[in-house]
Amino acid sequence: MLRLLFKPSLLLALVVTLGASSCAKDENGDRLLFSVDDDKALGEKVAHETDSLYRQKGQLLERTDSKNTRAYQLLDGVVNKVLNSGQLTYRNEFPWDVKIIKDDQIQNAFATPGGHIYVFTGLIKFLDDESQLAGVLGHEIAHADRRHTSKALQQQYGISVLLSLVLGENPNQLAVVAANLGQLKFSRDYEKEADDFSVVYLNPTQYSCDGAAGFFIKAQAQAEGGTDPEFLSTHPDPGSRVEAIEAKAAELKCAGRTVSNTSFEELKRIL
Repeated sequence: MLRLLFKPSLLLALVVTLGASSCAKDENGDRLLFSVDDDKALGEKVAHETDSLYRQKGQLLERTDSKNTRAYQLLDGVVNKVLNSGQLTYRNEFPWDVKIIKDDQIQNAFATPGGHIYVFTGLIKFLDDESQLAGVLGHEIAHADRRHTSKALQQQYGISVLLSLVLGENPNQLAVVAANLGQLKFSRDYEKEADDFSVVYLNPTQYSCDGAAGFFIKAQAQAEGGTDPEFLSTHPDPGSRVEAIEAKAAELKCAGRTVSNTSFEELKRIL
């Protein structure tokens, strides 16, 4: 690739110059200097580091372990319905995979650039039905597909740091980014957009497309009881979140669908 022909300092100057003059701002007014290929390269490195982090803790459920085969079959069945909805921008460009982290105390999920999704067992067990799971996963898929994660990382660390990670430099910083990715906070605009696209992604599927709203209703009730799910702390409420999701679902006329929870209950049971 072209970037391999330049020293990192020269590459950075080139990218910043080109980005300032030619990179279009998104609908939220944010400019992303990263290319889609950079998203994929950074995502691969961050995912590898994230895998190592949770593997060392004994919390990563390995796909290669036969004991986890059925859990991944069930989870992939949900994820693939969302991915194959025909609504993603980077369905074919990003590798898209999902991994399970064994921690029943954490009700959270997060995405790297380039479509690597991580979900904690605590979140899966917290949910009531498969539409809620599809809705939350759709929300995380949207953060990757709308490139929110890359934009948020660029805002937090700066483009020079991210480019150094893409170039395979600064391994200590890579470890920091991976360790903190689950606590990465998004803007209110990004949260609203991820909620909206969760509905859009679920619309062509069998799921009730307001599934994410069901999760937020339950999470907010728990927060009022004094226990705040980590997902809410890392995904700030943009205001009237449930109402906005339900309004989008009503607009698309895709709410109120019922699906069998047999597979979902099996997934919760075996985790």
